Amino acid sequence: MNIRKATIDDVSSIEALIATSARGLGTGDYTSEQVEAALLGAWGVDTDMIRDGTYFVGFMEDMILCGGWSRRATPFGGDAYARRESRLLDPANEAARIRAFFVHPLWARKGLASRLLTLCEGEAKAAGFKAVELVATLPGERLYARHGYVSSGRRAYDLPNNCSIDFVPMRKSL
Repeated sequence: MNIRKATIDDVSSIEALIATSARGLGTGDYTSEQVEAALLGAWGVDTDMIRDGTYFVGFMEDMILCGGWSRRATPFGGDAYARRESRLLDPANEAARIRAFFVHPLWARKGLASRLLTLCEGEAKAAGFKAVELVATLPGERLYARHGYVSSGRRAYDLPNNCSIDFVPMRKSL
């Protein structure tokens, strides 16, 4: 797999991958209503991360993986997410964010997300961060727990269309 930094030109392909991944891998943990509501903003492309150079895409022939890390305060959500907080984090006192990991269902559980996670953690550490935090989906929680992330328990988050969804805040020291 070839991994490179995402560009603004990748946005439509990333959006398509996120939808395919969420619909294909989220069905065991979420209802279709929750998945569709989450795709309205909680799961989406954050162009701040692309502009910051901290979001990556992975290809075999087509895009099959995306994800990144962020030095910004927003814990999750794409550009359409109403509660974004784009302020820069202080590496001495705050944790970097691991964000928006999605893999094509045909390529799930083959170690690709683990490879990207290692890359992101290394970059965050090189930028001076001592810890990383994330808000995991229920399917993603299993991946992150295998890599040493510690859960602070499930939390319900409000979504559009009178839906809510459970996510899992997690943290890891670098």
